[in-house]
Amino acid sequence: MGTNPKLNKAAPNRASASVSRRVSNSVIEKWKDFAFSVPALVFMGAFLYFPLLYSIYISFTNWNMTRPVMRFVGANNYTRLLTNEEFYQSMKVTFLYTLMDVVFTLAIGLLLALLLNVSSSRLFGFMRGVIFMPYYISMVIAAMVFTWIYNGQYGLLNQVVSWFGMDPVEWLINPSTALPALVAVSVWKGVGFAMILFIAGMRGIPAEYYEAASIDGASRLRQFRNITLPLLSPMTLFLVITSFISSMQVFQSIDVMTDGGPLKATNAIVYWIYTMAFVEFKTGRASALVMILFVIILLLTMFQMWVSRKKVHYEG
Repeated sequence: MGTNPKLNKAAPNRASASVSRRVSNSVIEKWKDFAFSVPALVFMGAFLYFPLLYSIYISFTNWNMTRPVMRFVGANNYTRLLTNEEFYQSMKVTFLYTLMDVVFTLAIGLLLALLLNVSSSRLFGFMRGVIFMPYYISMVIAAMVFTWIYNGQYGLLNQVVSWFGMDPVEWLINPSTALPALVAVSVWKGVGFAMILFIAGMRGIPAEYYEAASIDGASRLRQFRNITLPLLSPMTLFLVITSFISSMQVFQSIDVMTDGGPLKATNAIVYWIYTMAFVEFKTGRASALVMILFVIILLLTMFQMWVSRKKVHYEG
């Protein structure tokens, strides 16, 4: 029985047409997906990338917001900042604040997570909610409340101190106590968030690991050191990086409570940027300081990620 040559020629044509339609539909779908992302890209370009690029440009000028003239000065702003003693003092304050804030927030958050990681207790659930609530309070409001608590004459903290026979302390006026007082506000506000994430991480650890360790005779402390801590390392890394970036940019509590004082003991880098740009109107130099801070945070974050390659253990 013979074959129809017309049918033999039509079959490849139909196959190629089907392939073309599939390719065309795939391209159309990709363009549709891209079209949905265009508003977000425009928003990011207008409010993120353009300001960043413009700040880089301004950092190489002597622009003062009180004058319309903007003259290119090269790296002069950077050299003047890097040879300024106040820059290193401000960075010291920022790093001290960041170190205390990150360490105390994560340590207390982990301790609270160990104590309150009980899913069947309504009381513990209520306590977790109470500890977590300050995270949703605005830093400005928290700073105003703690300004009253730290007041040297009628503050609540000094009333508590007096119960132990101690003299009142000017918490926000004394250079040795002002920075720790600011750290305490940040820790109070952020420790609940760290606690919740640590609890979530603990509940993701299979119970079989602890059962096997108990059968082998491992103590609770050894289980914590050899099972809980290693398997919490991804969550710990996330909290360290996010807390580090946030602490390096501390501003609101300083602006409300100390204005960078006393004796510049709380003059962190972002607050110095603010005063330089909007009080002294040295916009070009302030932009250069922003770029320096950006590079420092970027490099230190990359260093933390590099160190974490051997320290972070992912299950599976």
